[in-house]
Amino acid sequence: MTNFEFHLENFMIYCSSKNLSRKTLSSYEQTLKLFATYLQNDFSITEVDKIQSGHLRQYIKYLNERGKYTVVNREESKGINHPQNRKDYNKEISKTTIANYVRNIKVFFNYLYRVEKEISKNPADSVENPKVERKMKKTLTPEQLKKVFNQFNTSTFHGYRNRVITRLLIDTGMRIGECLSILPEHIDFQHKSIHIMNAKNKQERFVYFSYKSANELKQWLRYRDRYSDSPFLFPTTRGTQLEIRNYERALREAGERVRVAVHPHQLRNNFAKYYILNGGDWFSLCRILGHSSVEVTQKAYLDFSDNEIARKYQKHSPLNFLDDY
Repeated sequence: MTNFEFHLENFMIYCSSKNLSRKTLSSYEQTLKLFATYLQNDFSITEVDKIQSGHLRQYIKYLNERGKYTVVNREESKGINHPQNRKDYNKEISKTTIANYVRNIKVFFNYLYRVEKEISKNPADSVENPKVERKMKKTLTPEQLKKVFNQFNTSTFHGYRNRVITRLLIDTGMRIGECLSILPEHIDFQHKSIHIMNAKNKQERFVYFSYKSANELKQWLRYRDRYSDSPFLFPTTRGTQLEIRNYERALREAGERVRVAVHPHQLRNNFAKYYILNGGDWFSLCRILGHSSVEVTQKAYLDFSDNEIARKYQKHSPLNFLDDY
C-alpha cells in the first residue's frame, strides 16, 4: 500500500463516520483513485506531501484532453466492464464532471491539511475551480407530464406502480431514492404527509401530498396488498425493493414514446419550480426538499425562463391588487 493509498483509506473511513451517502462515498473514492493513478504514472508520486498545486492544474488539463472511460483504476476491469463498447467512450468529459473531480480532490486535501494535519501546506488552496456554464433545466408542461403519465400500463403491477411513483414525485419533490424506500407506515393520511427516513443528508423530514395523491395512494395500497406482502410501498413483483436504475429506465422509456426527455431528478426540479411559480415561498420549499439552507435551494433552482418570470409577475403585480381610480 502506497502512502497515498493509506491516506485515502483513512479518508474513506472518516467520510463513512460522517454518514455520507453511498453515492458521495463512491464519488470520492473513484475520483481519488484515478488521481492517484495519474500521479503515479506521470510523475512517479505516491506520497501526499509531494503533491503540489501544479500537479493538480496539470491533472485538470489532462482531464480536459482525455476521453471518457479511457482510464480505469484497474486494467483487468476492462475485460469485465468493456468500457470501449459504450456509446460515449472517448467522448469529451463534461465541465461539470471535471468540476466535481476537482471538488472531491479539494475535500481530500482539506481533510489532510485541517483534520489530519498530514501536510504543511494545502496544494488545492490556490487551484481555481473550473467554471461551469449553468444549463437551464427544462420545465415540463402539464401536457407533457400527462403524456408521460399515460404511457404506463396500469393493467400490470409494474406499470401501475411506476405511474403512481411518477405522479408522487412531481407532487412531493422527493428524491427517487427516498421514494423507493417508503414503507406504508411512513404515510400519514390524516395530515397528508410522508415521513422521509433515509434522506440524503441523514436528516429526517416530512414531505406533503395533495388530495389527488391521497386517493391514488389509498387505491394503490389496496391493489398492492392483493398481490404482494412486501414491506415496501413500491416493491418489485418479487417483493424486493425497486432499484433506482430500473425505475429510471421505465420513466425514460415512457418519455421517449411521447418524445419527452425526462428523468427522476427532473421531476424534483419541476416540483420546485412549479411550487415557486404557483406562489410558494423559498423557506418552506427548502424544508420540503431537505436542503441545508434557503441559499442552497435558490442556487439549485433559480433558473426560471423569461416566460415563467413573466407569468409569475402577472400573478403578483402590486397594481393588480390596488383599486383603480
